[in-house]
Amino acid sequence: MEPTVTITARGESRLREGHLGVYRADIADARASAGDVVRVLGPRGRLLGSAFYSDRSQIALRLVIAGDRPADLALWRERIHAAVAFRDALAIDATAYRLIHGEADLMPSLVVDRYADALVVQALSQAADRLLPDLVPLLVEVTGASGVLARNDPRVRELEGLDRRVELLYGEVPEQVRVREGAIEYDADLWHGQKTGLFLDQRENRAAAAGYAHGRLLDCFSYHGGFALGLASRCPEVTAIDVSDAAVDRIRANAARHGLNHVQALAANVFDELRRREQAGERYGTIVLDPPAFAKAKASVAKALAGYREINLRALKLLEPGGYLVTCSCSYHVNEAMFGQVLHEAALDARARVSVVEKRMQARDHPVLLGMPETYYLKCLILRKMA
Repeated sequence: MEPTVTITARGESRLREGHLGVYRADIADARASAGDVVRVLGPRGRLLGSAFYSDRSQIALRLVIAGDRPADLALWRERIHAAVAFRDALAIDATAYRLIHGEADLMPSLVVDRYADALVVQALSQAADRLLPDLVPLLVEVTGASGVLARNDPRVRELEGLDRRVELLYGEVPEQVRVREGAIEYDADLWHGQKTGLFLDQRENRAAAAGYAHGRLLDCFSYHGGFALGLASRCPEVTAIDVSDAAVDRIRANAARHGLNHVQALAANVFDELRRREQAGERYGTIVLDPPAFAKAKASVAKALAGYREINLRALKLLEPGGYLVTCSCSYHVNEAMFGQVLHEAALDARARVSVVEKRMQARDHPVLLGMPETYYLKCLILRKMA
């Protein structure tokens, strides 16, 4: 007998509204084991579709397909082909990009990033983890990848009762892979770097910011120097700040490779360094704030908002009139309206008149699925300080 889960009327309504996840509170009956691909029934016994089932997570079901079509290898091959074809159509000017973006590619809880000829995968649910032995050959078949690495070390896997591990699943994946974003090359550490090696979702925002960058540039939370290097051709002096010594070493190496001698990298706490530079009377034509997620849970929102307000207040005080602030939040729990309000409050505190030049989001290879607000996580605003 096929594994079957019956959901409540509220759970059915959630699926009909376009969300792919059903909470554990809306499970009426579960006749399935951890990581099964299950048939989903409504409260009256009608088949709604097939889904990933978790016996641990608060997200108990992740809908894979509606109706009676089975979630088999033919479906996965079709979904992978569609995801790859979409990225090909984007004509991305880079050799590192997101190939599969979970729910937004109708492959729930599965992330696949491409770095040149290597793929890095993350299986973030019990069912996706169990399916990896079937999915990896399909990924290799469709992409021609020379190696597949599993970066199954995100903390979110613990919510599924899964261990955190990094392991080679196919072929060879070197520790350092050289990739290109526009004219800039990076050495990505796929085995140990943050995320899957690089932050790929800011690529288009870096290109947009380059159109405004001028004067002295201060790039905060720089990691491998994506904004600093991408905007360096427009700015005569560039300072990149990150708390990690390893990240700073990587920025320096990347800058040296491109002959960008005017790019300086500094290991420091950004909060402290912004205050120090303000007190020293420093001024900049362009400032970038791209911090890590300050709110990884709803309980952290208040503290996160205070953090965003502080760094944006300091940045606006450091910014020259006519200067541009590229400010970002990758905290899903801080929505666009909340982030905008914090920026307004920071501008009032800084006694600055500020206009919004562009509102941006994650790059197009990280699409947003309508009906699932969780897939819209990155907010990026380009602001102009008028006075």
